[in-house]
This record gives sequence, C-alpha cells and structure tokens, in this order.
Amino acid sequence: MLNHEGQNPLRILGVSGSMSKDSRCARLTNLILSSAQSRGAQVRLLDLYEIDLPMFRTRESRSEHAGRDEADAAVDWAQAFVLATPDYHGSMSGAMKNFLDHYWREFAGKLFATSCLSHEKGLTVMDQMRTAIRQCYGWSLPYGLSVSDHDFDESSALENEHSMARVRMMGRDLAIYGSLISQQFANDLEGEEPSTFAAHYRR
Repeated sequence: MLNHEGQNPLRILGVSGSMSKDSRCARLTNLILSSAQSRGAQVRLLDLYEIDLPMFRTRESRSEHAGRDEADAAVDWAQAFVLATPDYHGSMSGAMKNFLDHYWREFAGKLFATSCLSHEKGLTVMDQMRTAIRQCYGWSLPYGLSVSDHDFDESSALENEHSMARVRMMGRDLAIYGSLISQQFANDLEGEEPSTFAAHYRR
C-alpha cells in the first residue's frame, strides 16, 4: 500500500526499554507510533520486557534464542526507529543499552527518534542514545521527548497537552524525514557514487 504521497510507507519500529509490565514507557512509544501511523507509516512495537532479549555477546558465540530472533526480525524490517527508555541514574535502561549493543550495520542510514520517562529533563539519557546511534552511522532527530509520571492520569493516559503536542510532532517528523533519508540511503546503496558513507555498506 502506498502512502498519501505515492511512496511505499516507511516502516517504523518502536522499542520500549522499560522492564516493567504495562509500562508508561511502552504507552509513550505507542503514542509516537500512532502519530507516525497517521502520517502514512507502518509501525510495530518491540517491548523489551516481553521478548526477554539475552545479554549481548559476540555474534559468533550466540546460540539460538527466541527473544533475539524476534528482535533481529523486527530490526531487519525497520527503516526508522523510536527509542523510549526510563531515566535510570541519568542514563538509559540496561535493557535499552543491551538492545543497542546487539546491532551495528543494521542501524546505518536510518533515522531515530529518542524519548524517555524522567523526573528531570532526560537530556543525558537521550544524548547517550544519540551517541550510540551516531557510532552506528544512524541519524537522529535534532530534539527528543521527555515526559514524567505527572504527565499521565491515573489510567496511565498522557494528559499533558504540551507533551501530546510533542508526541504528534515527533511522529510526524519521523515519518516525513525518515522517508526522505531512507529513500536517499537506498538510492546511494544502489548507485556507484563513491563520495557517500553509504558506499561502505554496499554488498
């Protein structure tokens, strides 16, 4: 199915890095995905609480594992990502760091949005995720989204309108800019231009 601009819809994977069941982190991820979907994207959620991703070891030494296989399939499917994590001691969760450790080339040329649940602004958390993404030659939106428990009501619905406006903006920008970057990266992979970092990823 083509989106409203006649292009194939961008495939966006949301990754929730909370180790709590029915977490607000996963709810935030789904809200961003829903916003992107309203802009024509295809979306999926990878909840790290649910899949039990093993601790990263070198790919050569890893045995078969259902959680890793599920994550591999989701990452291979995705053309862009939403990363959402709780703020643990000013850093991303161990589950999110472990997820990022499993991949490298798979992130190259793809756009990422970063978000977190934090009682502060979560700036160091999102900076660390962006650093990991940059080291894998991925792109990041130039802003992040931080929300706190106080932004949710008793039913865990996000009721802060300013935060909801940021959610809508992030979903929109990820869908629009992600499509542009994904298409250009694909063109560069298929082309013969040597003066692009995509040339390093040609088979």
